[in-house]
Amino acid sequence: MNKIAVFGKPGGGKSTLSLKLSVAKDIQLCPLDLIEYKQNGERVSLDEYSKMHTELICSDKWIIEGLGTIESFWQRIDAADTLIYVDLPYHVHYWWVTKRLLKSLFVKPEGWPEGCSVLKGTLASWKYLRLSPKFWNNELFEKIQLRANGKEIFRITSIKDINNFVK
Repeated sequence: MNKIAVFGKPGGGKSTLSLKLSVAKDIQLCPLDLIEYKQNGERVSLDEYSKMHTELICSDKWIIEGLGTIESFWQRIDAADTLIYVDLPYHVHYWWVTKRLLKSLFVKPEGWPEGCSVLKGTLASWKYLRLSPKFWNNELFEKIQLRANGKEIFRITSIKDINNFVK
């Protein structure tokens, strides 16, 4: 477990899980949101993002959390030795996105890009959750499995599983 890709629908606890895993394994955590967005909340250029992403996946040890571009997602799937797909029920994702917004009134969410609006991020997350069944589905998981020859794959489908994963 040296190159770990953590991915899934918005609001599923990927950042929290990745942070715990980073501490437990002493591996650098690289949240994609932090390389995808500038301090003011604007997206970086596609070229800049691709360059940073390529440098990350070429390093010896990493935990990369998030989706990024589709091209970078598949590059990460191919480069990783461990794949963690957080696939909780939709109602959990919707609730956790909403809870993150409510908590942000008091404290900035863990791993949230500096200068990015939590409200805008929440609205985007709700939009992506609504569209998610078209992407995050069994067909995608089958494609991941086909490309994952020799890799460890974990599909986390319950709150209990995500809470116990790092233990």
